[in-house]
Amino acid sequence: MRQPQPTFEVDGAVIRHRRMRMGLEMSELADRAGISRRYLSHLENGTRTQMRPRRYTALCKALDAETPDLLAPPRSHTPKE
Repeated sequence: MRQPQPTFEVDGAVIRHRRMRMGLEMSELADRAGISRRYLSHLENGTRTQMRPRRYTALCKALDAETPDLLAPPRSHTPKE
């Protein structure tokens, strides 16, 4: 039985901000990270929030980011009344 692979929950706004700060078009960053432009678009607009480790590491490298830099902030669990 295969164990599910861990994923990283990313913050699309942070990815977009870093890309724009570096002066990169979406297609340029996608090429550098080895992902499709469509996949990157889904990450940036929040349609997709989970990334597998290999892709996350490649995106961090392409954005010159440290591993935790692109992660979504932890969700606070508030009890429902």
